[in-house]
Amino acid sequence: MTQATDRPRIRLKPKANARGLRHGFPWVYANDIVTDRRTRKIPAGALAVLEDDKRAPIALVAVNPESKIMCRVLDRDLDADLNAEWFESRLRRALDMRERLFDAPYYRLIHAEADGFPGVIIDRFGDACVIQPNAAWAEAHLEALTDALVAVTGVTTVLKNASGRTRGLEGLDDENQTLRGTAPDAPLPVPMNDATYMADLAGGQKTGLFYDQRPNHAFAARLVQPGAQVLDVFSHVGGFGLAMLAGGAAQALSVDGSAAALDLAAKGAKTSGCADRFETRQGDAFEVLTKLGEEGAQFDVVICDPPAFAPSKQALDAGLRAYERIARLAAPLVKPGGYLGLCSCSHAADLGRFRDASSRGIGRAGRQAQLIHTGFAGPDHPQLPQLAESGYLKAVFYRL
Repeated sequence: MTQATDRPRIRLKPKANARGLRHGFPWVYANDIVTDRRTRKIPAGALAVLEDDKRAPIALVAVNPESKIMCRVLDRDLDADLNAEWFESRLRRALDMRERLFDAPYYRLIHAEADGFPGVIIDRFGDACVIQPNAAWAEAHLEALTDALVAVTGVTTVLKNASGRTRGLEGLDDENQTLRGTAPDAPLPVPMNDATYMADLAGGQKTGLFYDQRPNHAFAARLVQPGAQVLDVFSHVGGFGLAMLAGGAAQALSVDGSAAALDLAAKGAKTSGCADRFETRQGDAFEVLTKLGEEGAQFDVVICDPPAFAPSKQALDAGLRAYERIARLAAPLVKPGGYLGLCSCSHAADLGRFRDASSRGIGRAGRQAQLIHTGFAGPDHPQLPQLAESGYLKAVFYRL
């Protein structure tokens, strides 16, 4: 076992927020650290002891001198050893909560910092798991993490997805791998909200499916009445549309820029037994919304769930304008008394700014609205209270 005395020391500058780190903030930025030739030579993914400016120890951290987030807090125990027991205990803690909340093994098992695995995402699909190791320390310990994952969950297939944007910022490769078992040669059916979704674990977007919107899909399904016509924009593999069909909608139109995603959505509709009530339209969402408006199309429920328009603070203003434009184009498509759901997965756009942009767009479209519900990610995407970025997903539902 490696002792804290054997590990490198990383020291904070006097003006750094040591109190915030002691109270649970998990990141240390490069400009808050005293860097010299020694610290810059620490290998990416190595462990070190973080100290305040007076050399009092704070935590065991993983170091990456190439990243703006130079240190990620791993443990308050300075002598912690990242062995099988360390990985398995954290995985069991995460699994215990998911098994209490879900009656089938389809969920996000590890949600990065909030589950004690900084930068790591693990989504479970029955007997298969997909890992996104988006931090250098996780890449360095990927074998131990995989062994522990198999031991704790009993899954037979583990895939590595290396498509995350963060991996580039960490200096990591973008090569996907099969870590255990055999990669599925076809999309896997995933049951959610009385619908069936098709997840392409090997070639799909991110891990193959977005579990975070599950409670918001369920809320949208409650808004439909028999005979309802619904529109799902940025639908990916069927998201809101399939859930609303399962909730009793008469017809759903799913819009997405990806033909592959829409093909999976159509297969999900077929598997769910509602293919005859499901249509797709491929194209740029802004252009399709404009065209539908020109056609005079009207729907009982319209949902827009775009990708992150504001993935960083630098992109915030442009992102808010895009959210406002989406709301302005979507609002005229809602029948009087109908419902409009607008979503954002941009952590840089907080709930207040996103809600204001959405409300402005609705107003600019000449519609009056009642804000009836605000939704967030499901409980398999827990938030770390000290890290605002972990609460990235917002959904606002209006009656127009």
